[in-house]
Amino acid sequence: MLTSEQLIQEAKKAREKAYAPYSKFRVGAALLARDGSVYTGCNVENASFGATCCAERVAIYKAVSDGRRDFAAIAVVSDSQGSTFPCGICRQVMTEFRIPVVIVVDEVGRIAEYRLNDLLPYAFDNIE
Repeated sequence: MLTSEQLIQEAKKAREKAYAPYSKFRVGAALLARDGSVYTGCNVENASFGATCCAERVAIYKAVSDGRRDFAAIAVVSDSQGSTFPCGICRQVMTEFRIPVVIVVDEVGRIAEYRLNDLLPYAFDNIE
């Protein structure tokens, strides 16, 4: 099983692939499935901003499309000097797939781990 630091390194590699010509704000995510598989994603911007997809959702959708549904953690990194937290939409998608741990890292290497319930305490959750 990957350590938090290894998952962060995978997210950093994914960040390098970001398509961010408008904001210049590159984000990478690495999602750890409970079977040890890792899925990465980067943000993909679009001139029609609503069509942009965050790194976290790219990683989650790649995993789901590959048949994975059981996850342990997700790491998120960006170019920001401060920590970059997942947006509300990403937090809701994480809730849908019950990703329990969110790891955020800033550019100087400070690492913080959060429970998803703490980041989105009143999420829509209709899964039985």
